[in-house]
Amino acid sequence: MKLEHFIKQLQSLSITTVTGIPDSQLKVFCDYMNHEGKEIFNHIVPAHEGAAVAIAAGSYLATGHPACVYMQNSGIGNALNPIASLIHKDVYEIPMLFLIGYRGEPGIKDEPQHIFQGRITAPLFDVFEIPYAFLGKNTSNNQLDTIFQEAGKTLSSNHPYAIIVEKDAFAKEISHPYQNKFMMKREQAIQIILSKLDHDTIIVSTTGKISREVYEQGKRLGLEDGQCFLTVGSMGHASMIAYGIALQKPNRRVICLDGDGAAFMHMGALKFLGTEKPANLIHIIFNNQAHESVGGMPIGAPDSDWTTIAAACGYPNTCRVQNETELHTCIDVLLHQKTPALSLTEVQVALGSRDDLGRPKETPIENKLMFMKKLKG
Repeated sequence: MKLEHFIKQLQSLSITTVTGIPDSQLKVFCDYMNHEGKEIFNHIVPAHEGAAVAIAAGSYLATGHPACVYMQNSGIGNALNPIASLIHKDVYEIPMLFLIGYRGEPGIKDEPQHIFQGRITAPLFDVFEIPYAFLGKNTSNNQLDTIFQEAGKTLSSNHPYAIIVEKDAFAKEISHPYQNKFMMKREQAIQIILSKLDHDTIIVSTTGKISREVYEQGKRLGLEDGQCFLTVGSMGHASMIAYGIALQKPNRRVICLDGDGAAFMHMGALKFLGTEKPANLIHIIFNNQAHESVGGMPIGAPDSDWTTIAAACGYPNTCRVQNETELHTCIDVLLHQKTPALSLTEVQVALGSRDDLGRPKETPIENKLMFMKKLKG
């Protein structure tokens, strides 16, 4: 289906505000909103999906018109609280149109972290008492018109409606490349960091391409099996996983390899860490100003100064690096401190990854068991 027809139907519902978190399944839609759509819609990319629901609610309260909220289905968990306790018909009865990227669709091969989420996506909307329809690559314009007629009736009754978007539902259009001004490649930065670690160091990496690059570089450098916990889902929570480990293993160094999009999603973790100050935790944020793993669209606050934020949150040590020489120096200093202290290093990296970047061969459960065995050693 051409996106143009979908956009016309969106406008027919008097929707002028569109907010959400980018998703690869919705890439054509997200690209449009980041470019041509700016002339038509108020487009907002907040910190996380729950915030998008709240923005849509506020927009409706101010204008009387529903907004569109988009997300990958893995983000429904972040949106659950305002869906259940803010917009539901038993509370404030606020209409909005949900556009849900359908990862883990039953019968379609996908990554482990998406399988269960895909299986429960439609049942969740049943539980939410939100009517929904599926949009697939074989959906005709007439069928879409019928979907939007039903959506319009539902929204006019002050109830939300959801459209679950299957793989390749939108026809590919001219791709919009995303860039930033940074030069260092993230995978090379990861290789430098991992090459300096001893076999006793514990590594926790965030979801997406960072964990995939950690896996491949770890194998290449000969890191021990189980030395890395690859956080394949639960975006934004890697630093708290790392903290939980650091708390229980105070005599082991723990390194969290985080992403700016993930850290932005749950920034309260930074203030918590700055308050607790676990001395054995090194927090590294790779900043490419984008949600790269789902298409490279910009995060909601691409100009974030992570070192200033961390210092304000109470991190004793902060450092920003832009090239390999600075990274070598920074990591060497952190690893050889006479008195270890919580630190945050912002590594500014270019957008992009290898076309042949692989994925872990082990299942998440196999990774967990190897990791726990290593921690006991």
